[in-house]
Amino acid sequence: MPIYEYECMNCGKQCEVIQKFNDEPLSTCPECGGHMHKLISQTSFILKGTGWYVTDYASSDRKKAMEAEGKPCTVAEKKTRGKKAAKNKKAVKK
Repeated sequence: MPIYEYECMNCGKQCEVIQKFNDEPLSTCPECGGHMHKLISQTSFILKGTGWYVTDYASSDRKKAMEAEGKPCTVAEKKTRGKKAAKNKKAVKK
């Protein structure tokens, strides 16, 4: 269940409450009875590293489109292009 943060508009007390998603939000402060409002806080979940963008795992169609636009390729794309070129050279020699 998610943890929600609330702040009292009257006394300024902040509290964390474990609630179901469909539970009604708190409206009164347990300390003074004042009006509570839900706070928006930063999450501790951060996406870092590779693999989170379209360009990290580009399809062959995406690679062709980027080459047509004249955009530089990523390191992985250069490696696969080099392997394909080596295969093509072997096929031509036969």
